Amino acid sequence: MLRAIIFDFDGIIAHTEPVHLKAFQTTLVNYDIELTEEEYFDKFLAYDDKTFFLELLKDRKIEPEALKIYEMMRVKSAHFNNLISGNIKLLPGVEEFIKSAGDRYPLGIGSGALGREIRQILEHVGLESYFKVIVSADDIERSKPAPDVFVEALKRLNREPRNSGTIAASDCLVIEDSVSGIEAALCAGMKCLAVTNSYPGEKLSQAQLIKDSLEGLGLDELEALF
Repeated sequence: MLRAIIFDFDGIIAHTEPVHLKAFQTTLVNYDIELTEEEYFDKFLAYDDKTFFLELLKDRKIEPEALKIYEMMRVKSAHFNNLISGNIKLLPGVEEFIKSAGDRYPLGIGSGALGREIRQILEHVGLESYFKVIVSADDIERSKPAPDVFVEALKRLNREPRNSGTIAASDCLVIEDSVSGIEAALCAGMKCLAVTNSYPGEKLSQAQLIKDSLEGLGLDELEALF
């Protein structure tokens, strides 16, 4: 039975993927590296910042240097903070769905974004209190499609006080927007709802359920998956 819901963040709760892309592009200009929107969504979408830069440099056949990677991450984070200021947008139906689901189930976040970015946005829109746990890129070694972020989110949910016993991975639903995110959820032993905010439905076919948005989505439809 459904007992917990774990959300991805970028592209599921907040409309931040275009902001991340612009922050990456602005950072890479200083290194004479071009990144197109098509390439970003096709190859790099679900990576955390460190993995993104490592994989991009590998793709460009540039030897990655630790100091350069961390400097890129610092600059990109600064660009993101500047771009997101006053430009926070929730995706359709998100606020209503989170409030409805949070009344019935413990909620968590498993994301490749930085923890401070997630909390800053959630606090700004008044939704932080609905999430029992937030697991971000700061908390794990491997990014999606590795299952680590969802495995860790479930561990933390199970450390939360409750009377209903341990939640199994098979009782968790992950809400994702990317191919590698779906792979991570399934690898963690969880079911997945995919939302077509970043990719068309045919690319998300491994998920148990595919929706165009969270708007109007009832919990009974999700419970039926279990």
